[in-house]
Amino acid sequence: MKIVIFGLSVTSAWGNGHATLLRGLFRALHNKGHQIHFFERDTPYYAPHRDAPTLPYAHVHLYDDWQEIKAEAATELKDADLGIVTSYCPDGVAACNLVLNSNLWRSVFYDMDTPVTLSRLEKGETVEYLPPNGLGEFDLVLSYTGGRALDQLREKLGAQQVETLYGWVDPVIHHQVDPSPKFQSNLSYLGTYAADRQATLEQLLISPARALRNRQFVIGGAMYANRESWPGNIRFFDHVAPPEHCAFYSSSPLTLNITRGSMAAMGYCPSGRLFEAAACGTAVLSDWWEGLDIFFEPGEEILIAQSTAEAIDAVSRDSQALRRIGKRAKEKALDCHAAENRAQRLLSLLEGLPQQTSNTTDAMLQESGV
Repeated sequence: MKIVIFGLSVTSAWGNGHATLLRGLFRALHNKGHQIHFFERDTPYYAPHRDAPTLPYAHVHLYDDWQEIKAEAATELKDADLGIVTSYCPDGVAACNLVLNSNLWRSVFYDMDTPVTLSRLEKGETVEYLPPNGLGEFDLVLSYTGGRALDQLREKLGAQQVETLYGWVDPVIHHQVDPSPKFQSNLSYLGTYAADRQATLEQLLISPARALRNRQFVIGGAMYANRESWPGNIRFFDHVAPPEHCAFYSSSPLTLNITRGSMAAMGYCPSGRLFEAAACGTAVLSDWWEGLDIFFEPGEEILIAQSTAEAIDAVSRDSQALRRIGKRAKEKALDCHAAENRAQRLLSLLEGLPQQTSNTTDAMLQESGV
């Protein structure tokens, strides 16, 4: 197929969780013989931080203004099979209109930020990447989050066919490497500051660091304030570039996963970094949310902590026990949560959709000789 996608940024992973995920999906689809075109607005925020200005498995169309690129986008869609618009696309409404008015086999909206979208709708906010009349015209609406989020996409946005496309890991990018002295610790955490994660970070890493002064802790991520209150056994990196993520995860026997409040409240919300850490063979310590146990088995493939005491217990575990958990997590991630798995799910979902009305009408006309 020829697939045309409109989204946030695939050239820069700076403060952008979409990029690494989409690169892995595009690679997997390309390896299956599909042709990928991605339209990305060239924004000042991402331009100085492009870690992948070109991709060998996708055609990236950078543009400054929608009106300048609209004709080119329409041309690419003219002979395309599949059009996809993702959440946080800077020109989401215009891209949705273009996709929905093209003669495509399938049209898809992929909400990679479903809890945020639904939370903003609940507050009465305008969600700038959504069409004013909702998502009912798309053949398929994909959600990064499962559970009751699917019902809300139907109820609030009129989506007709709703399915999950959970996060994934690209094993080409994320895999176990030799530990780096730079990142070595007993517990690591990689994540940009978020107000609704900070209390959990305090509970599950900063407080354990105060209690375990003979252990080392590492935090990587931007925008953290009041770091002077952290104990001295926490090392901090304000940015860990994507090429260093494997070394970051591989340098700790245990890494922490913390879920945004809106996502945890919705449940069934695995972050891409949960799978990335597992693919590096690192045991993961996570907060709890509904549905976590369908991705990894608690106690065997992942550890759960809901208090400082439980986090201290996890950090204090025997290193061999942590290695066994990390090994099982890696096997599960590669077997069930790789980009290849999600690419195949996407293709299967597209094939399984009901025939479009227009196609059915065309077939009836042909049969009647018209």
